[in-house]
Amino acid sequence: MSIRERISGIWLISMTLLALLAYTVFFVAQMWLNILFGLYLALVILQGAALIIYMWGPEKLKSRPMKWLYRLLYASSFLVIPCFVFIFMGLVSQYHVDIPDAVDAAAIPVEDILPAGKTRVYNTGTVYVIFPEYTEIDLVCEHRPSKSDESITWCSGAAFQHTVSIGFTQENVEGDHAVSGVLYESPYNKASFGAFTFADGAFSFAFDDPSGAVRKAAEAGGSGFMQFGLIHDGQTVMDFDRPRARCYRTLAELNGHVCVIDSVNMLHFDAFMAELHRLGVTNALYMDMGAGWNYSWYRNAADRVVTLFGLPVPWSHNWVVFRR
Repeated sequence: MSIRERISGIWLISMTLLALLAYTVFFVAQMWLNILFGLYLALVILQGAALIIYMWGPEKLKSRPMKWLYRLLYASSFLVIPCFVFIFMGLVSQYHVDIPDAVDAAAIPVEDILPAGKTRVYNTGTVYVIFPEYTEIDLVCEHRPSKSDESITWCSGAAFQHTVSIGFTQENVEGDHAVSGVLYESPYNKASFGAFTFADGAFSFAFDDPSGAVRKAAEAGGSGFMQFGLIHDGQTVMDFDRPRARCYRTLAELNGHVCVIDSVNMLHFDAFMAELHRLGVTNALYMDMGAGWNYSWYRNAADRVVTLFGLPVPWSHNWVVFRR
């Protein structure tokens, strides 16, 4: 066996194992995008087929179509590394960064976890409670908010989108939503949705009639969107079973103030909910967007941008922003 053939064998074995690892990570991490799921599964099959032919002996292939098929299978191995890098970045994006300037709230009474003049972050040991500085809360669609916009103090994904699409349409946003006084009705409203709105200088959570709340906010020139209801009047309203740990987020009302609550590290959903109830969260919407969709950042009290989840995806098209 020549050196070239040995190198080809090592390459195919390595790419087959790497493709299998990428698919396993994709499956275990539950990064459920149907298109990518098929792609990663296809890569495993293609690399396995190429490796089997190599071990059998490509020189034994007699027909020209079979030889070209082997070359095509071999060429597909060059897609494995970029696909693995993509899935690795997606996995990394599920881990929350540390916030070193957060106030240690382990010994602070929950009723004293309150906003300040500037953006303030509390660390309870289990979750970060983030009170962005704001005078206005908007829903932004299509064009991702820029970190250079110094008026923005918080930015994160807001509503779910019905399909994975590079192009943007308002109809693809799940749930009725309003953008600066313009109402967009959605064909994808769900009974489990609640609404968050901001109009006339005040925020509101609505669970009994979320569509009506969004419509009312639009009529007042405000913004709003719908997401799965999590807590209503202090009671859990979301029946949700996650079999694994991850980082969770909620847009919530705590001590009469709107805030964002993120888990400090990956944890199970029931532990996250237990901490929300310990804090006395009144109302909350589920805001865990998944890898890539959970792109988020805020501007701290020193006016520096802190990126929490830094991997945006091109098919994410709507965000909730706090503005000062």
